[in-house]
Amino acid sequence: MELRHLRYFIAVAETGSLTIAAEQRLHTSQPSLSRQIRDLEDQVGTELFSRSARGVELTAAGKAFIDHARLALTQVDAAIEAARRAATPAKQRFALGFLTGQEMTWLPRAMAILREELPNVDVTVSSDYSPDLAESLARGKLDVAFLRAEPGFDLTYHAVTSEPLVVLMPSDHHLAAQESVHPKDLVGEKFIAMANKAKVLRAVIDAYLEREGVDIVPSQGVDNPAMVMSLVASTRGVTLIPSYVENLMPWSVVSRPLAGTAPRVDLCVGYSKANMSPTLKLFISRLDQLMVQASHTLP
Repeated sequence: MELRHLRYFIAVAETGSLTIAAEQRLHTSQPSLSRQIRDLEDQVGTELFSRSARGVELTAAGKAFIDHARLALTQVDAAIEAARRAATPAKQRFALGFLTGQEMTWLPRAMAILREELPNVDVTVSSDYSPDLAESLARGKLDVAFLRAEPGFDLTYHAVTSEPLVVLMPSDHHLAAQESVHPKDLVGEKFIAMANKAKVLRAVIDAYLEREGVDIVPSQGVDNPAMVMSLVASTRGVTLIPSYVENLMPWSVVSRPLAGTAPRVDLCVGYSKANMSPTLKLFISRLDQLMVQASHTLP
């Protein structure tokens, strides 16, 4: 079994089509791809896909196989990244990642921890969706990220703060006249929901609304905080969102706290234990310092 078999298998599984996978993802011929998939199935000893006129679907064996295939490729990518770093040891690289918008709060604190090492380390900074940050950590592309505790990755997480959810609405919305908003007040409003890239946050919101006995059908789903605020302002919708977004709000939207006990979502520092970077070890050793600073300054 070769790595290309795993890459081909995952491409077909994600597209649901041998033709689309061959032409758009793998840039090979469909007959050649079909042969590779059959070779893989022969080596595994069972069919991984069921074929029909509509395309291909994973069999039960295929569903069991795919998570392990993804993990194997992730570990290979991490090994390649580690080898490339070891080949250029003159100056270490330390890659920080942030859930979009969180860098405004946490980058200065992270850099303060690294200040003594900065002359010896090239620090890179990026922001992204939480699941993409988790994948970059697992693949060795990032050393540390401030993100949600994403399931399905072999990572270590330390919660650094817990953020309450607030209600976001247009500045002139009728609910803006209230000091706080009860979840039942949201019924009948156009509700902007979190979409696929914000699974952890969406799960917190869905669980909260269920506990409160509030049934809301979202009018739209979106991931990016800037797009959330744009849709709230342009469609006169409302949404539930972590309070850090209040630092990013334009004049066209306002926030109000939830009445009662608001749900909270953790922001974590995540990293891979397989990462042997000495700079990472230093950073993790000072996490307590980071959390003490946050407890004195964050609301």
